[in-house]
Amino acid sequence: MTTASGTVLVVEDEESIADVLAIALRYHRFEVMIAGTVREALTLAERTRPDVALLDVMLPDGDGRALGRELRERRPDLALVFLTARDSPAEIVGALGFGDDYITKPFDVDVVIARIAAVLRRTRPDDVLQQRPPLRYGDLELDETTYSVRRAGRTVELTPTEYALLRFLVRNGGRIVPKEQLLRHVWQYEHTPPESTVVETYISYLRRKLDALGPPVITTRRGVGYGLA
Repeated sequence: MTTASGTVLVVEDEESIADVLAIALRYHRFEVMIAGTVREALTLAERTRPDVALLDVMLPDGDGRALGRELRERRPDLALVFLTARDSPAEIVGALGFGDDYITKPFDVDVVIARIAAVLRRTRPDDVLQQRPPLRYGDLELDETTYSVRRAGRTVELTPTEYALLRFLVRNGGRIVPKEQLLRHVWQYEHTPPESTVVETYISYLRRKLDALGPPVITTRRGVGYGLA
């Protein structure tokens, strides 16, 4: 399997799980750092600036979700993937509110590697050029150099996945984009999970942030997909 290179911070207090993840990630040419506590993770993240953090939710000195929020505040460009035995819809939706993916235990190591690679592909796209002109649609402006978004001249704070979703909608102008196409191009899903609600969840996050600065901009074609008004 071929994956994108990058640096992964694994935050997992069970040594056996951390070791398995580290071996698999290094095999696929990722740089790996391991932390077993919140304190260790914050120190490593500050010193080494990883591309993605793989976070266990239950840590001996704190909550992985709170850690993820702090890491995101320090590094808005850092991708976050949560790894936990908690699989209730409320837990998943809560974590996806500011994270980029959520993997439940027990897990398949190959799936973890694939999901991390997919997150990196959508948060660090290869086709972005250093001085690429901003993308514009109506009063939206996306700066593809800084990955920042403005609406009507005001900054909109988005997670990497929210940015990737909005960018794909902007690039498709006023066309309705089917949900299956969004899953393939934004989340890199080759086979659409029939029960997946990740698109609907992230559309709701985008609407909440964008609609606070102007009239509704995202339209829904029920049973088909989403587009921009």
